[in-house]
Amino acid sequence: AAWRRKEKVARKAANIGEKVLGIDLGTTNSVMAAVEAAVPTVLPNSEGERTTPSVVAYSKDGEILVGTTAKRQAALNPLNTFGSVKRWFGRTFAEVESDARSVPYHL
Repeated sequence: AAWRRKEKVARKAANIGEKVLGIDLGTTNSVMAAVEAAVPTVLPNSEGERTTPSVVAYSKDGEILVGTTAKRQAALNPLNTFGSVKRWFGRTFAEVESDARSVPYHL
């Protein structure tokens, strides 16, 4: 039912000539879609994939890595690679303290 409401809003916006971009920031993967002429289209990332891993990392030389690139180097750089961070939003450290021990990065 929620997707139908979103589809109706997207169609209405597209009908009046506005461009609509939808972003789903998922815990595991993220995706973007554009609506043009009332037709939603998933936008591929720079690697041509429809979804992007929700992972961000800082390389040893300070470069910011995102998506698949960040995920690939996670085993070599675990302290500076962050994934599934949405699970921590809006919660106190006391609420997540035991779960925080299961990730290599520091909260």
